[in-house]
Amino acid sequence: MNPQPISNFIGRDAEFRMLEAEHDAQRSSFVPIYGRRRVGKSELILRFLTKRKGIYFLGKRAPAAMQIREFLEESAAVLGEPLLASLSTDSWKVAINAVVSQWRSTEKLVLCFDEFQWIVEQSPELPSVLQEFWDLHWKRSPKVMLILCGSYVGFMEREVLGKKSPLFGRRTAQIKLRPFDYREAALFHPGYSLIDRAKTYFICGGIPLYLRSFSPRRSVESNIAEAILTEFAPLRYEPDFLLREELREVSSYYSILVAMALGAHTASELALRTGIDDRALQYYFKHLLELGYIARRYPLTGKAPVARHVHYELDDPLLRFWFRFVYPNTSFIAQMGPNRTLTDRIRPALDAYFGHSFERLCREALPVIYNREGVSSSFDVGQYWDKNVQIDIVGLRDDGITDLGECKWGKTPSASALIAELQSKVGRYPNQRGATISRRIFVRERPRAEHDSVIWHDLEDLYADPKSS
Repeated sequence: MNPQPISNFIGRDAEFRMLEAEHDAQRSSFVPIYGRRRVGKSELILRFLTKRKGIYFLGKRAPAAMQIREFLEESAAVLGEPLLASLSTDSWKVAINAVVSQWRSTEKLVLCFDEFQWIVEQSPELPSVLQEFWDLHWKRSPKVMLILCGSYVGFMEREVLGKKSPLFGRRTAQIKLRPFDYREAALFHPGYSLIDRAKTYFICGGIPLYLRSFSPRRSVESNIAEAILTEFAPLRYEPDFLLREELREVSSYYSILVAMALGAHTASELALRTGIDDRALQYYFKHLLELGYIARRYPLTGKAPVARHVHYELDDPLLRFWFRFVYPNTSFIAQMGPNRTLTDRIRPALDAYFGHSFERLCREALPVIYNREGVSSSFDVGQYWDKNVQIDIVGLRDDGITDLGECKWGKTPSASALIAELQSKVGRYPNQRGATISRRIFVRERPRAEHDSVIWHDLEDLYADPKSS
């Protein structure tokens, strides 16, 4: 039977409303749902199905015949048609036709295949089978709502949404489910201070499962020990599970991810740290990018990016934390335990880790700030670096203004010192467009004395209602 959704479901209102609209439409619906693992795709679907009859089939790495049999058994239970479970076939076409033929309600039948990539791995003909059903039967009547869900982003974009897919051009809607942003993630710990909400986001990101693993009754450091470092903690081996579920040759991926977590970002740096040649690195990058675990970034100037300037970064906060603090200290954790590991190996470097994470949060927050400030032009947000300078925030706007910003997580020195530091960097930024430069400083807490020559942002500002002025 279908697993039950978590009762304290948070967010995803827009996605839920879209699924309801597709279900209520006077036509059949085809909705691909995709996004990285653990982002909440299955939970969204199961919540949607609580008030609707539908067949939810979770794919697995099992032989095709076994999956077809389980699909028929699940369908028999949901539809109350026991004869379906006794149907003997190794054909998805026969199985799906038998199931849909038994649906006699005037309400639309929801037919969901979750972890679709694993089903297709064993049954590569399935997309073509579904195309045939859609073209010959379903699109002509409001009978079926087909949901194909997958966690391998590259596969879904290529094999379901891509031009070469048999299903190309047939979707009636689609959802790329992303992790919660920093403000949505804060809803999981409403009793935390803003500093602790930010710290939790720096470790758990916007993944619901990870955020729920951090108890609101514990401090952030206590949660690190209890939810990540103890032997049976929910997140103790989570990154290992994620990588082994989706990838082969995990030792090479581990070498790359540890090197990234410790500060190597260019292909040449990563090749030097790991001993993996550039061609092989590109292969590993491709798979990590498709899974949504790393990101490719360029210095933002308005000019076309140059390949040699690309940086590769861990884009998932838990993986970033785990490969920085947990995996390299596996033996120490086993010998000395969570509390000693926290004291000796994590706490001394934690503020520096939070500092880099704060820069990412500020870049994420800048579009929210623009919206609040009424910026109506299009824009790009990123950072800039070359061999001489690192600028934490670049907001490249089409209204003739470029925002350059400095981020400071730790205790704020004098306001004038921060301004001087930012000003020295502004002069080194290649202002290709001749834009007016606006200066912004992002801090955890505002200094007592501010200067009007820059715009100041603190956590209160970043977490403020985006509609407030």
